[in-house]
Amino acid sequence: MKLKKIDVFSKNELEAIHSASMTLLSEVGIKVDAQDTRDILKEKGAMVDASSHFVKFPESLVKEQLKTVPDSFKLYGPDGTFSFEVNTNSTQFATIGTPVKIYDPTNKKGVRKTVLTDTIEQIKIVDSLENIMCSHIDVWPNDVSYITIHSQCIYQWVKNTRKPYGLGCLGKLASQDMMNMASIIVGGEEELVENPRFVGFMNPTSPLHLPQIMTNGFAIFTKYKQPTIIAPEALAGASAPVTLAGLLTQTNAEIVGSAVVSQIFNAGAPIFFGTVSHITDMRSGNSAMGSAEMGLITAGIAQLARFYNIPSRGPGAGTDSKLLDLQNGYERFQTLMLAVQAGVNYITCAGTYEATLVEALELLVIDDDLAGMVKRAMEGIKVNDDTIAVDVIKKVAMSDKKGVNFLAEPHTRKHMKSELYMPRLADRSRRSTWQKKGAKNIIKRAREKVDKILEAHKPNELEKRMEDELLKYMKKVEARTFDDYRKAEGLMVDSVTLPDGIEIREEK
Repeated sequence: MKLKKIDVFSKNELEAIHSASMTLLSEVGIKVDAQDTRDILKEKGAMVDASSHFVKFPESLVKEQLKTVPDSFKLYGPDGTFSFEVNTNSTQFATIGTPVKIYDPTNKKGVRKTVLTDTIEQIKIVDSLENIMCSHIDVWPNDVSYITIHSQCIYQWVKNTRKPYGLGCLGKLASQDMMNMASIIVGGEEELVENPRFVGFMNPTSPLHLPQIMTNGFAIFTKYKQPTIIAPEALAGASAPVTLAGLLTQTNAEIVGSAVVSQIFNAGAPIFFGTVSHITDMRSGNSAMGSAEMGLITAGIAQLARFYNIPSRGPGAGTDSKLLDLQNGYERFQTLMLAVQAGVNYITCAGTYEATLVEALELLVIDDDLAGMVKRAMEGIKVNDDTIAVDVIKKVAMSDKKGVNFLAEPHTRKHMKSELYMPRLADRSRRSTWQKKGAKNIIKRAREKVDKILEAHKPNELEKRMEDELLKYMKKVEARTFDDYRKAEGLMVDSVTLPDGIEIREEK
């Protein structure tokens, strides 16, 4: 029997959260910065306050628009040979975050700034893993201009992996670049729409705010039907009520309101019902991603997603530790296990630590192993005549041969791979054997695996026509200035804040 999913709400409590969210949407609404989006919403029956830019969503409008949200969709790699399905019943694993630093034990601080080489290596590692199905722009390259990062990363994606890729909804112009480059890669816009290659990230600002740059990009991602994660990052006690029920009510309103926007942009556009919300540590004032409460918030969102029949996304393997230490291990496993037990359909955060600000390729391969372990745990125990194995027990127990055990039995060979998960990195040998092999800890073993993967990796061979078109497009992107982006987004500021709090500012 498979393990049952964890529910954090009773049926009545779930209805209460939903009802309160509908009250927020209909009586308060969501502040929508983008004028064109407010105009579209008004045409569809939302009520717009011209002075405050708050848009109120009648419950009837919400119910009508949620009907067209898909409950499943497929994601494909660049050449279409690799794919996986996201639905409301299964669990997939991926990476997340935009770390600006990477683990480096040779540096006196233990970390250093990330560069494009690290981004490329991360893509290569994910390509080789069994359980991590998708990478995103997770490693933010500090040696690449912020206005060209999206084009540089897409080029490295198509060269180095067969898996899908994730990018932020970074405004109208950059998001259109993403679709244009992907169309070059896959052979046209129609193929891109029919068989999505990208996961988008759309981050509402808590409380109850859709910023212009994200909304502009969201419109592009939904136009091309690239599955997009709607993911508020509310902090209990700071940008949301300190009570988890209050945070979840607010977050639910932000997600549902954004889901309505997605369907008004393009009915049938796939989305993830997501969150990276967690708590404020009341002693330090910092966020706490490794907290037990983050796991409860994630579980609550998973249950709400099932209520609306939309695939969920939530964090796992989250930790606040600044080291690859025991805190890092217990926090990342408890948040990962709770997310799986809660039934989250797309779990992210593999490979990061220090609240996703730092990447470690060693953790990436360890997390792949952890994902395999928790998947096996959720399969539970299969019970039938064959697995109960009465005849095998009788045979071995009643044998008159000395030293007979179950190791030599055909029954063992038949079931051992399906019954027993065999971790790639955990050392289960005796101490003497471990010492003979160098007495390596798991971080050293993981580093060896990373080095082997990178050494064996072979880049994808691109058609000359495709590569020429991509390089030409990248030069077009490189020729732009910050002002070009500012005008395209309708912004009158000299800086823009991207997902995860990263700020881009005009270079002078």
